[in-house]
Amino acid sequence: MRVVLGHGASGNAASMKPYVVGFKRRGIDAIAVDLPRGGAERAVPVFIKTSGRGHEVIGGGQSFGGRVASMAAVEADFGGLVLFSYPLHRPGFPDQLRTEHFRSIKCPTLFMSGDRDPFARIELLKEKIKLIPNARLAIFKGQGHGLLNVLDDALDVAADFLKQIK
Repeated sequence: MRVVLGHGASGNAASMKPYVVGFKRRGIDAIAVDLPRGGAERAVPVFIKTSGRGHEVIGGGQSFGGRVASMAAVEADFGGLVLFSYPLHRPGFPDQLRTEHFRSIKCPTLFMSGDRDPFARIELLKEKIKLIPNARLAIFKGQGHGLLNVLDDALDVAADFLKQIK
């Protein structure tokens, strides 16, 4: 099993180093991929080219990177998804949801989100993850967009999730 992580919209593969190192400390192989700018649809083929396909691949990422991984999972048949701060909607636009592909995700999926994330109202996220057959949500109290302040806790949750779906 290998976790392949995409970065947030303003980041790059190097910005995912704390996640990669954290997974490796937990005995889980992980790498980060550099994604092109210009929209999630454009980044999906790049993600798949790096990750490969199949159940031995766990897609994931932070914010934009998680959205890309979730879209890639539809065509790449990943074994699971670990999504840190999924950008359900733009701040202030909860009516413009990024969920059109959720019904097509077939793998176990873990969403990890702060309860103060302006990109994902928790009540909306709780409702929309029901579109994915085997989805779970871990909520981090007092956290906004990005979970770096609680990254060790988030990685522990992710590692436990990955052990359960092996």
